[in-house]
Amino acid sequence: MATRRALITGVTGQDGSYLAELLLEQGYEVIGVVRRSSTVNFERIAHIQDRMTLVAGDLLDEVSLFAVLRDHRPQEVYNLAAQSFVQTSWSQPVLTGETTALGVTRLLDAIRIVDPEIRFYQASSSEMFGKVHEVPQRETTPFYPRSPYGVAKVYGHWITVNYRESYGLHASSGMLFNHESPRRGLEFVTRKVTHGVARIKHGLQDKLALGNLDAQRDWGYAADYVRAMWLMLQEDSPSDYVVATGETHSVRELCELAFAAAGLDWERHVVVDERFLRPAEVDLLVGDATKAQEGLGWRREVDFSRLVEMMVDADLDLVRAQMH
Repeated sequence: MATRRALITGVTGQDGSYLAELLLEQGYEVIGVVRRSSTVNFERIAHIQDRMTLVAGDLLDEVSLFAVLRDHRPQEVYNLAAQSFVQTSWSQPVLTGETTALGVTRLLDAIRIVDPEIRFYQASSSEMFGKVHEVPQRETTPFYPRSPYGVAKVYGHWITVNYRESYGLHASSGMLFNHESPRRGLEFVTRKVTHGVARIKHGLQDKLALGNLDAQRDWGYAADYVRAMWLMLQEDSPSDYVVATGETHSVRELCELAFAAAGLDWERHVVVDERFLRPAEVDLLVGDATKAQEGLGWRREVDFSRLVEMMVDADLDLVRAQMH
């Protein structure tokens, strides 16, 4: 059997790096699409970079997507690229729409024209549920996004459904709830907390400023979640799946666990700063992953407390290394 070839947009991000690892383990040839920019950060894939093919492409430029698909002929395409930070979507709403919404259409259209047999995965988001209509959220829950990012993700989700139904593409969408790891960007609250803990532990700062401590999220481990993406594209027929833990934890609880993992008392160091409160906060996001568990056989392997410990340990090592 010929080696299977998979193409990943957003390969330098948290999910892209874990997905690339998983696919390489499965014996795939992995093509990673990266934008030509002055600030491309290969840190997350440095350890596997020599085992992948990196090619230039951009969701803003359909011609580059045609070229990548024609030159490399993947059987599977995973679209993980996006302007993926909710806070930034308020200050850059048009860019967020161009990449996170219209970028999906450009990629789907390139697949339709170059090779409609390609299996496509779209990274949808729990932010699509926003002002939630039911708890927990499942595949049939109505969307009510509360940020330009959430709105763009709803467009990306529905255009994926539309191309599947209109052109018969094997296009699936994973509605992933928050998923974290030591590779999470520092602008995300989980990593902001664990990195802050490490800096406080090593005496580099004393306070950590956060927004809404009562905000609750359904947090899982990124490496568990990319496995669900791969499983979706192995199914005979495409569909959409919620991927979540079914548990919620507050930012306060995150702080308690993270500071405790470093032997610190969070209440002595955490301060609330109104600058970090969102214009519109989402309600209780918690997912029901029954369909993914029963249909794909997907299970998470790392629970919340273990995830927080892993992230704190990694940041303690990182900060220590940076000090020497």
